[in-house]
Amino acid sequence: MPSVMIVYASLTGNTEECAEILVEAFQELGAEVELVESVFADPEDFKNVDITVVGTYTYGTDADLPDEIVDFYEELEDVDLTGKIYGNFGSGDTFYEKYCKSVDDFDEQFEKTGATKGAENVKVNLNPEDEDIENLKALAAKLISAHENQ
Repeated sequence: MPSVMIVYASLTGNTEECAEILVEAFQELGAEVELVESVFADPEDFKNVDITVVGTYTYGTDADLPDEIVDFYEELEDVDLTGKIYGNFGSGDTFYEKYCKSVDDFDEQFEKTGATKGAENVKVNLNPEDEDIENLKALAAKLISAHENQ
């Protein structure tokens, strides 16, 4: 049974809702899942699981990382996650020019860890609708598949 850790930051509850959808999707696929708010997370803990996932929103017109996930983001760069599969998701607002930029920022950070990207990022406009839910379920399935095929 693959093990998964999902770390997330949520301000309005949209990203948390996405994370909970992912937890359920991974469990339905037979994975053991841990969901952790970013302020309580340590990137070193990703070494203890097979699949690592980060979910975040993007803050403000400058498309900043949320304050509560900055430390996690910065510390992630120094963790060796060779052999791990990763994926990212997040919520944002298409009103902003740099829609869901923080999700892409984490993609770049994970590349420095040696982890393998298991699926394309999932970006959700505001709160998850039916199509977003399906995309999140597909993210879980692709990450499980990538783990099984490595």
